[in-house]
Amino acid sequence: MKKILFAAFIMLASINTNAQQKFGHFSTADVVPAMPEYAAAQKELQTLAEQYEADLKRMQDEFQKKYEEYQKEQANLLENVRQRREAELQDLSQRIQQSVQDNQQAFQKAQSEKMQVLSEKVTAAVKKIGDEGGYVYIMDTSAGIPYISTTLSKDLTNEIKKALGIN
Repeated sequence: MKKILFAAFIMLASINTNAQQKFGHFSTADVVPAMPEYAAAQKELQTLAEQYEADLKRMQDEFQKKYEEYQKEQANLLENVRQRREAELQDLSQRIQQSVQDNQQAFQKAQSEKMQVLSEKVTAAVKKIGDEGGYVYIMDTSAGIPYISTTLSKDLTNEIKKALGIN
């Protein structure tokens, strides 16, 4: 009899504990683009991309100009001059290819760094709301979670926006 009462007590305590647990969810896809820092980061990245494009265009224009000059003069050039010009064109072509790769890597790094700053701010806001609200879990629905019960989990997207100073 004592074992049955103890088991019933454990079950009631477990049900009571579960009833007090709070779960929340939010969407970074709704939060991050609404952040003022996001617009600034996007503008900075756009400016950086335009700089890289202008630099690449300048290099390609230089290559095109030298190639056209070479084409016009090719028949009249001495062998050693022709070889030197071909080597110069090949070197310029390789520099263009290397520049494209370097620019892509630099752009991805800049993009990653800017998004990391935004992610850290969102994470801090989520932790603050979680601590203040006594939440057990706050999940990001943008992460591909297949199902979240809206009856057992509270949508905290607007609260997170408010914590980040987003209207």
